[in-house]
Amino acid sequence: MSRPDCACCYDVEFDDRSARRELEDDRRRGPRPATRALAEALAGGDATGLSVLDIGAGIGTVHRLLLEAGAATVIDVDASRPYLSAAEAEATRLGFGGRVQFIHGDFVAVVPEVPEVDVVALDRVACCYPDATGLIGAAASRARRRLGVVIPPDNWLARIAVGSVNAWQILQRSRLRMQCHRHRVIAAAAEGAGLRWIRTDAIGVWRLLLFERPTAAAPPAGAGRAQAQAGG
Repeated sequence: MSRPDCACCYDVEFDDRSARRELEDDRRRGPRPATRALAEALAGGDATGLSVLDIGAGIGTVHRLLLEAGAATVIDVDASRPYLSAAEAEATRLGFGGRVQFIHGDFVAVVPEVPEVDVVALDRVACCYPDATGLIGAAASRARRRLGVVIPPDNWLARIAVGSVNAWQILQRSRLRMQCHRHRVIAAAAEGAGLRWIRTDAIGVWRLLLFERPTAAAPPAGAGRAQAQAGG
């Protein structure tokens, strides 16, 4: 997904070939560690009956894990038609087709069509989207319980790596640009929609930021920031 100037490039950048390759890798090796951690964090120990929104779901691994753990329904919103088609075919193959609704489009543009759900996932999606505030704010507005975001670390090394990827993209004449958003920008957007930053987990080269609606059991404000600073 991308706004405001790359609305059509995702079918090119995330095409049928890429979808097939990722699906084959997922079947052979299983979910990536950060993807599995995201699903587990959103489940919060019990996924039974959860409604799920998976934004930029790719081949659908996050919501598949949650459905296998007992989630009830899923909405998959993706700007790549090839990936959306791959996720739909895989859900049907696994017997989940009737429990997943598939929507094609930029989530920020289609968010009025999307109802509130229990948990919202963004697995390596914000790093492909220039407007972090718009994307995270829209996602958080649909989360009744939790929002999980997997993004690059907030440090100079990650920014150098992302810059190198973008240099290669320019040489390849690609319109897609990767992003290394500041974690405080992600947090501000989520908190603006009423969520609280609970924790940040380091998982290989990725970071998982978890947000929740405040409850009596929630940790004091600022706990997520402290952990984020410790995690890098």
